[in-house]
Amino acid sequence: RVVVSGGPGEEELCAGIAARAGLDGTDLLAGTLSFDDLSALVAGAALLISGDTGPAHLAFAHGTRSVTLFGPVAPSLWGPPPDHRHTALWHPGPPGDPHGATPDPRLLRIQPDEVTGSALAALHRGAAAREAAGHG
Repeated sequence: RVVVSGGPGEEELCAGIAARAGLDGTDLLAGTLSFDDLSALVAGAALLISGDTGPAHLAFAHGTRSVTLFGPVAPSLWGPPPDHRHTALWHPGPPGDPHGATPDPRLLRIQPDEVTGSALAALHRGAAAREAAGHG
């Protein structure tokens, strides 16, 4: 199951993402989750794909596999410590404004196939780890 979440005020943005992904409204949780509910959702997920924001940090805290997209701030500053469960996508360049009103150009350079490839690789590593542990 794929779920799209976001904070209050991001409902329209998240609905557009869900529609482009071919998801129905039951998979849209924007503006509906408490922090505890979001934390539980991330803890139970096979994989989290997100920008460098709170849910990405929850994924690291819970040990949930993740693909995190970085823009103005390098993952070496705010990303997870090196760990095979977490993939940081970032294209180096001049420093950006972490509080900018427009998307950072480095974030926009991350291509959809980079994200899907990283996500599929993370899911494959997770399946292989479960199988090796006898839980597959």
